[in-house]
Amino acid sequence: MTTLVEPKHDGGFLVWEVLRDYTRETVTIASGAGKIAPGTVLGKITTGGKYTGLAPAATNGSQTPAGILWAGVDATAADALGVVILRGPAIVNRSELIWPAGATDAQITAAITALAALGILLR
Repeated sequence: MTTLVEPKHDGGFLVWEVLRDYTRETVTIASGAGKIAPGTVLGKITTGGKYTGLAPAATNGSQTPAGILWAGVDATAADALGVVILRGPAIVNRSELIWPAGATDAQITAAITALAALGILLR
């Protein structure tokens, strides 16, 4: 028997947003971030202002949630452009978000609070 697995869809995590031209922006995803799937919570590197996957233990700015990646990006070998939900009002499906491997419940709770401060609410 063959099991089919459907990949994450661009924006599949989004429940509602006030206006896409307000909540979304095109940003630079830092080289070395790898292949990042839609719905990944991102942090913003303080020096240079590029985005990467949220890294709760980091000290370069990427430990603070700064948005959610709209569509998959491959920044394995070079910087890449990506569309990110950066601000709200927006509502996203909590179960569709991708958190860093090994993130603790406390780190995820803190990230949810930080996203809410940006106007991005999880349901």
